[in-house]
Amino acid sequence: MSTVDFLLMASEGGKPNPMMNIIFMAGMIAVMYFFMIRPQMKKAKEQKEFSNSTNAGESIVTSAGIYGKIVRMNDDGTLAVEIDRNTIIKMDKSAVSMEMTMALRKKMSAEVKA
Repeated sequence: MSTVDFLLMASEGGKPNPMMNIIFMAGMIAVMYFFMIRPQMKKAKEQKEFSNSTNAGESIVTSAGIYGKIVRMNDDGTLAVEIDRNTIIKMDKSAVSMEMTMALRKKMSAEVKA
């Protein structure tokens, strides 16, 4: 008999204890919340704050891997991004990748220092 089976059995002749099942399920839900749902919500909040903090003139990288510079912030939540001379595309703010943009900025600052 395993430890889990032992804990789930009551001293009343080996019948399952319903209270232990409830505690076990509550524990599983708590683990899922703290290891899956909460970090995902935190990352989404950081991404939203990053999207709102970007300004015109900053270099960015999109989720699709397109490098560019923000030319204009439009009122409808979109950006005008210059990807080459005289080539401007319109994209949604949420398409800017926080991780890749931060890596690009870190790389650019390291090149400036060197």
